[in-house]
Amino acid sequence: MTAIVHLIAAARPNFMKVAPLYHALAASGDFTPKIVHTGQHYDANMSDAFFVDLNLPEPHFHLGVGSGSHAEQTGNVMIAYEKIAQAERPDWLVVVGDVNSTAACAMVGAKLWIPVVHLEAGLRSFDRHMPEEINRLVTDVLADVLWTPSPDGDENLAREGIPAERVTRIGNIMLDSYELLRDRIEAENAPARYGLAPKGYGIVTLHRPSNVDQPETLTPLVEKLEAVAAMVPLIFPVHPRTRQKLNAFGLFERLEKAGVQLVEPISYRPFMSLVSNAALVVTDSGGVQEETTYLDIPCLTLRENTERPVTVSEGTNRLIKPEGLIEAVRTVLDGRWPSGRRPEFWDGKAAQRCLDDLRRRAAARG
Repeated sequence: MTAIVHLIAAARPNFMKVAPLYHALAASGDFTPKIVHTGQHYDANMSDAFFVDLNLPEPHFHLGVGSGSHAEQTGNVMIAYEKIAQAERPDWLVVVGDVNSTAACAMVGAKLWIPVVHLEAGLRSFDRHMPEEINRLVTDVLADVLWTPSPDGDENLAREGIPAERVTRIGNIMLDSYELLRDRIEAENAPARYGLAPKGYGIVTLHRPSNVDQPETLTPLVEKLEAVAAMVPLIFPVHPRTRQKLNAFGLFERLEKAGVQLVEPISYRPFMSLVSNAALVVTDSGGVQEETTYLDIPCLTLRENTERPVTVSEGTNRLIKPEGLIEAVRTVLDGRWPSGRRPEFWDGKAAQRCLDDLRRRAAARG
């Protein structure tokens, strides 16, 4: 009898990390993976389309949680997932990344004595003003198995007193998704669809509360993007949260008038087609920092810190303050941005390492 593994998916990066693991587990003969979609991202372009792009089946369970405050989302996910976990108790529970659903389901699993695995463990921004940082800390304390993407993750967990035997570095599984779909991504030719020339444009993604929630932070960012748009064409897939704030603060039309191409959220394959052909990316996303490092694309991250420092120390990512954005873009366009290298185990084979580790740990548990 195969072991049942619940894979928790809630937001865009989760889907890309769950997909390679789902396919590896499904083909293993040892495990039966089942996808639990919490519904934390309820926009179809930000959730459902990713399942199609990544060849995933319909979720086995859909919690339908939707939007709400951090407490509402966390509490609602806990209530809904507990019922599922009690009705069909999994042998393993895999939570991914750092969203509210990650901490919520880890808490449910820990209290029901279901072995919890944290995929992408050990990342730290050391900024507790970030809700994601709280989710990371909570999840890593509760997890029985911690799969890390990079050496800094191992070091952070060791410093926090997590026993080494609970930790396995498996690399960056999100890049498995890219390799899984590389041919189809390249066939997308998304830049042409938006009238963009390969290596002749920049992409913008912004969604973090620290950047978009207040007019005093978002307005200066918009001013800088207006100036950047005069230097290089920009396409901006607008997160629903960001769109609401841009409209509320009267900034949406300013970006339109500056020539920024404002579009709805884009699903995985066309988005990665845009990223892989971009001259530069301006972002506050964690996942995009990793994707650009993998593809050797200049990444200008509008944050004071990053939980993915390996993308700076080894990759093409740099932390940029808003007042430094124009100069950073000029550096890219002048061809002076430094190239990076791919960190160890960022090789498209992380899912197999996950499978090998889970088999080893399952055997040890008897």
